[in-house]
Amino acid sequence: MLRDTAKHQGQRRKLIELLISKGIESKAVCEAMMRVPRHVFFETAFRDHAYEDKAFPIAANQTISQPFTVARQSELLEVSPGMKVLEIGTGSGYQAVILSEMGAKVFSIERQKVLFDETKLRFRTYGWKGQLFYGDGFKGLPLYGPFDRIIVTAGAPDIPKALLDQLKPGGIMVIPVGEGEQEMIRMHKAQNGEITTERHGTFRFVPMLKDKT
Repeated sequence: MLRDTAKHQGQRRKLIELLISKGIESKAVCEAMMRVPRHVFFETAFRDHAYEDKAFPIAANQTISQPFTVARQSELLEVSPGMKVLEIGTGSGYQAVILSEMGAKVFSIERQKVLFDETKLRFRTYGWKGQLFYGDGFKGLPLYGPFDRIIVTAGAPDIPKALLDQLKPGGIMVIPVGEGEQEMIRMHKAQNGEITTERHGTFRFVPMLKDKT
């Protein structure tokens, strides 16, 4: 288990100040990100860079997202304590822990077995909450839904219908859509099932991959 030192906490404080200067307004998001030691999710070679506002490589040719991206998606999701949140693309687990720190009940799917195993061990080591699943994110988790919120942390070629079907009436889904560069889409599901869509700028994610089987 890695220590969270006063130096790390100071670096986090500066990172939060930077995120606020870039337009992050949610106090709940900032407080959650302040509590979570980002360096714990890094491979040794990149650990000294954990509090830079940049994405970095992790296992299986994936990345841990830029802190601004994590903060922006979390803010767009409008999470309240007690909400059931489905995350597609567990990765290192950083985003899932942020949402858990905001009081969400997190269900997260990862299709890369090496990442799933590493992250499950990391959650157990640090005592973080969240249910992790190995599987195809395009299918969601129908047995555990419906969900108040759904967040996708990989670039989707389109909007998976299965995920919209698992979103509760009144729910929100945040998903980056496109190839190469993605547009951040926030979708609201009305009580009658009608979907409205908002666009929130361009981002860059690793691609969301379908199950090979």
